[in-house]
Amino acid sequence: ALNGFVLVVTSEGLIFYSSHTIQDYLGFHQTDVMHQSVFELIHTEDQQEFRRNLHWALNPPHAPEGAPSAEGGKSLGSSAVAYKPDQLPPENSSFLERSFVCRFRCLLDNSSGFLALNLQGRLKFLHGQNKRSEDGSALPPQLALFAISTPLQPPSILQIRTKNMIFRTKHKLDFTPLACDAKGKIVLGYTEAELRMCGTGYQFVHAADMLYCAENHVRMMKTGESGLTVFRLLTKENRWKWVQANARLVYKNGKPEYIIVTQRPLIDEEGGEHLRKRSMHLPFTFATGEALLYQSAYPLPGFPDPFQSKGKTTKSKKTSHSHEGCSQKDGVDPSSLLGAVMQQNKAVY
Repeated sequence: ALNGFVLVVTSEGLIFYSSHTIQDYLGFHQTDVMHQSVFELIHTEDQQEFRRNLHWALNPPHAPEGAPSAEGGKSLGSSAVAYKPDQLPPENSSFLERSFVCRFRCLLDNSSGFLALNLQGRLKFLHGQNKRSEDGSALPPQLALFAISTPLQPPSILQIRTKNMIFRTKHKLDFTPLACDAKGKIVLGYTEAELRMCGTGYQFVHAADMLYCAENHVRMMKTGESGLTVFRLLTKENRWKWVQANARLVYKNGKPEYIIVTQRPLIDEEGGEHLRKRSMHLPFTFATGEALLYQSAYPLPGFPDPFQSKGKTTKSKKTSHSHEGCSQKDGVDPSSLLGAVMQQNKAVY
């Protein structure tokens, strides 16, 4: 099997194609990166090197946008120029071969957040673009980088085994599970119906990890991404499985719609090491309403209830008087973290 992924990047720096195996190495899904700028994934110190390798002569122009280039082409952007085939070396020329190293953003890396990749391939004409110049005339096919991207350092046996078990889950904004892919069902053992039946997703999280996960949950709601989060999930066999996860918000019409979480299983030794490194600090403030995640029934005096205007108060009152389904025991909201802990089976600890 190929130890890497295929990447096709246009002369403008847009990712025209990526194989689905990019998720095994960088954590991004194939659809996350297609038709996006490759420079959003590349370390700032390596972006110029990547631009250099996109150019047929390893010398990208620096002319202002829209200005004619010295080679006689029309500028398509700050570093992309349209060329006629007779201005370029033959497509089978060794001069168009490429081999270089760049650091790419990696959602699976727990140190620098970047993975050094060796890109090996060549510049080839990319057909079927149907692009037009400023005067409306059709442009000939342009060169694009066709490369195989492999980690600079060979992966360990453990990494080879675990990379194939990366799975994704879909959640409501309060982290209630909605869906799980096929690999996730293998790792956790649950069906989608079983995941949805158990209420809040925090019921699957180890009690010692809940505050930590909730802190990153709040961060994601503010910034759109949780950052790397290492915690324990309860499997159907009532065993705790360490996972390394990154959650991000998916927007629809400018508003957050749901959460997608990419998760990679870890061995117990890796999880234990993260647990030892985990910093201990106050994970929330009462002033912003985040304490409601942790079943704070009595906010500090002088701070307004941020959820009152949204009709949450009425809903909670109804729930508190309900004795059907997941009723509130001793005034504890079952959707809070405390409620999630109380609904867990003590035997799993």
